Amino acid sequence: MTFKRIAGIVLVICVAGLTNQSESSDKIAEYCRTFHQIQMDIRDNVISPDSARAAFGAVMRNLRAEFRRDTCRSIDSSYFVYPIKGYTARESVGSRGRGYRPNGFDLFDMSVTGSHPAHDLFVRDKDQDVLDDRTWKPIDVLAFTSGLVVATETSWKYDSEYRGGNWIWIYDPCLDGLFYYAHNNIVEVQPGQWVNAGDKISEMGRTGYNAYQKRSPTHLHLMFLQLDVDGLPMPADTYEWLKEAAVRDGLGAE
Repeated sequence: MTFKRIAGIVLVICVAGLTNQSESSDKIAEYCRTFHQIQMDIRDNVISPDSARAAFGAVMRNLRAEFRRDTCRSIDSSYFVYPIKGYTARESVGSRGRGYRPNGFDLFDMSVTGSHPAHDLFVRDKDQDVLDDRTWKPIDVLAFTSGLVVATETSWKYDSEYRGGNWIWIYDPCLDGLFYYAHNNIVEVQPGQWVNAGDKISEMGRTGYNAYQKRSPTHLHLMFLQLDVDGLPMPADTYEWLKEAAVRDGLGAE
């Protein structure tokens, strides 16, 4: 899905507009817990793909209903902040966007492999110590857009075979889709938390079975799943958004 197409069809929210605040927060907390459990069940192969698909669609439809969609503005380049502080799309998006391969993707079936419906955003870290080679400091991962933190994983260990490592799922009600940030080192957000575009959500890491290997350069794995009318995910290409995004300088003094 292209930047222009999204800009043309999405008139979305300023998201202050949760319906009844206290009741809504309780519901949202429950939806976040359910979402996380679905991810764990898929990962551990204790739920069938069909059951996972039904549960996922139900929780996302419920979550979607908690947000107003009538105080909206058009989506333009000012909506996006590049998700790695101090980097641009030109220098860090892998293969100039050609790494995005959505064919065959199935979020609900761990036996399906081979697709890569995401972009890997690389950084300067030749010695793989998860510090920027220019600043010798951790590299901040920023929220690409504003949204609700739906789920996080923070307990990945170096001997684990799980591929995503420490990850973050954020639901953007404006785009009506989910962003997935994988391979983080330190996760700094919690489920149920609202983040604005450009907020720090984690520090860059090398967590995840493949990302931890010496053969893998340090990177952020960024995926966007557009939700259909039933709340089910469809991969969408974020390359144009990444090229248009505002860049936050990471080289100055804190």
